[in-house]
Amino acid sequence: MAAGRPARYEAASGSSLFVRRRDFLIGCGCAACLGAADPSLAGIPKGLVEPHMHFVPHGHGPQVAMTLDACMGETDMRILGPLVTNRIPVTIFATKRWLDNNPPALALLLQHKDLFDIQNHGAMHLPAVIGTEKVYGLEPAGTPDAVVAEVQNGERAVTAATGVAPTWYRDATALYSRDAMGLIGELNLQIAGFSLNGDIGASVPAGEAHARISAAKSGDVIISHINQPKRPAGAGVIAGILALKTRGFGFVHLDDVTIARTA
Repeated sequence: MAAGRPARYEAASGSSLFVRRRDFLIGCGCAACLGAADPSLAGIPKGLVEPHMHFVPHGHGPQVAMTLDACMGETDMRILGPLVTNRIPVTIFATKRWLDNNPPALALLLQHKDLFDIQNHGAMHLPAVIGTEKVYGLEPAGTPDAVVAEVQNGERAVTAATGVAPTWYRDATALYSRDAMGLIGELNLQIAGFSLNGDIGASVPAGEAHARISAAKSGDVIISHINQPKRPAGAGVIAGILALKTRGFGFVHLDDVTIARTA
């Protein structure tokens, strides 16, 4: 993947994707799980799927669906504050761990339910993968029962926090084994892919995050992170979002759109 280009979901393998995925995991707070950048971790384990998703814009003007992962850790108020001030709707994928550890931010989200749709990012931030092979150094859920527990405990946490059951699920790595995807579907949850990676796991400089997000096209589902307030990327995330607003883009929740394509 060339530097500076929006990262789109593709089924791929090799060391270049390992670098992107490793950064993604670090951005989610999983650096300790990765250990050293061992080349043996480079390839995507066979059988895993990385969903690609767009939506059909409706109404007048270009639209994007902005999604922000709250994996664990803290809250980036550089992003959250301007979202409230500028009345920008966003879908938040929150883990139980983040919900438990960020009550002030959760209270702010709940004060603005018209802006923030909180969805399921799992309980403990585990990959929805059945098997024993690590996913870029991160232990998978491993078994069907563990996948179901991760998803359902995350669902219960979101429901308890918001009073509304989530309809979407995104796991820790955005990689899934097909059997785990089947289980998630049986739980009546849709798997949230994306088409544009805005901050590469909160790992890029602010300018790059800005450039990635501001280059979005109508119908893009954008992923970035809201749990890394000490990283430069967050400043670029909100700058990119505001640049889209200035360009006349509207923002929609995943629950409010028709999905055009997943792969």
